[in-house]
Amino acid sequence: MDVADRPTKVRQGEELDVTTIEEFLKDNIEGLHGTLEIGQFPSGFSNLTYMIRVGKTELVLRRPPFGTKAKTAHDMGREYRILSALHPVFPYVPRPFVYTEDTSIMGCPFYVMERIQGIILRKDLPKGLEMSPEDARRLCENLIDLHRELHSIDYKEVGLADFGRPEGYVKRQVEGWSHRYLAAKTEDAPDCERIMEWLAENMPPERARPSIIHNDYKLDNLVLDPENPLKIIGILDWEMATIGDPLMDLGCSLAYWVEKNDPPELQSIRLMPTNIPGALTRKELVSRYSEKLGVSIDNFDFYFCFGLFRLAAIAQQIYYRYYHGQTKDERFKMLIFAVHNLEKTAIRVIEQAFE
Repeated sequence: MDVADRPTKVRQGEELDVTTIEEFLKDNIEGLHGTLEIGQFPSGFSNLTYMIRVGKTELVLRRPPFGTKAKTAHDMGREYRILSALHPVFPYVPRPFVYTEDTSIMGCPFYVMERIQGIILRKDLPKGLEMSPEDARRLCENLIDLHRELHSIDYKEVGLADFGRPEGYVKRQVEGWSHRYLAAKTEDAPDCERIMEWLAENMPPERARPSIIHNDYKLDNLVLDPENPLKIIGILDWEMATIGDPLMDLGCSLAYWVEKNDPPELQSIRLMPTNIPGALTRKELVSRYSEKLGVSIDNFDFYFCFGLFRLAAIAQQIYYRYYHGQTKDERFKMLIFAVHNLEKTAIRVIEQAFE
């Protein structure tokens, strides 16, 4: 059975200079021999991810998207730093090899890391991979347990004491994403005023123990063992990682989690097979997280609503680039429908909150 995630041809307008890249990598990574070939992983809507093959060695190159962008949202150096800090203590993190800010190579900072080969689940289970309800439940349990394990790492001990500002994190996130949404709003986007006001008025108190948070922890950012697809062997896409409230991280993760019985507007934007028989519900995931971490989680509605709004803001930022002709990627055209559906879902959460 071959269901591994594989690269495809590089998209038009996102090509890299093979000669320049080959010279740089061979000068900075030992043991590279042979001709360099470049492919592109087609998924993802933010930073661009390429597969670099040099002889028998396969690497992954990450760079910011082409076109206008917010520098802080595509900080390659920051992403490289957290990989470097976590890899020795958290083996699910890819090993980083080299980072550069030399813009003469490809016009932007970028870094190169190891390629963790395995299965990455997209919208539906790939042909050849079957999961029983028991298998699906176990995978979901492994997913939430690993999330909890990440949140349990002492960020100061791994050298990340200055990586983020945990004090006032929730307030900054609510205000920051509200500002980003308004800055990226297009004429065809919802105003989201009710959501932003509700979040500002219902912020929970600061939690005593901040932690490393991935900020994009979801099923299609996990690499599964090809020999045992219930085993997680890698966690990808650390570009938004920081130090903050772990429940905000959990809320952002569950914003992607579409259940079997969710309404049509959520089903229409499902990106992962979180609706298969046996998969845990959002409520069950929160319950297991709470039990494993030994903390009580009250009023999770706030964190879930924030996750939905933040996801709408991210989609709107990407759609903004397409709307204004800064990218030709046709995948971005449909994101405006996701923004509207996420707004409807967040409103529903608000109306049902604290009942």
